[in-house]
Amino acid sequence: MLWVKAFHIIFMVTWFAALFYLPRLFVYHAMAEDETSIERFKIMERKLFHGIMTPSAVITVLLGIWMLMDYAWAAYRDTGWLHVKLALVVLLVIYHVYCGRLLRDFRMDRNRHSHVFYRWLNEFPVLLLIGVIILVTVKPF
Repeated sequence: MLWVKAFHIIFMVTWFAALFYLPRLFVYHAMAEDETSIERFKIMERKLFHGIMTPSAVITVLLGIWMLMDYAWAAYRDTGWLHVKLALVVLLVIYHVYCGRLLRDFRMDRNRHSHVFYRWLNEFPVLLLIGVIILVTVKPF
């Protein structure tokens, strides 16, 4: 089970790296004015989302479910920290899907937000990461 946990952490780190980077690409994409840059950002965003971010998210969630089914649920089902952590993971998945919708808007040249919006959007997964790490490490309740 330690191998499952190790790979869960590895893919979680990969997922978060992409969650941090995609909105940063959106910042630059929203500021771009020349066609060459705009097309380059579309390619970079698509490859990041479909090639790294989504596979990492799926593997992270599947390995997390595996750990829950194998031992964590029986050991921690009555603890509040696990329920809050799982709620934060649901928020991460919603954020991921929302980033996919934004990606589609950029692909179709229908972006409706400024670069400032994407700068703020980029901070959301940081807050969730802090919450998840504290809950898993400290298990405060």
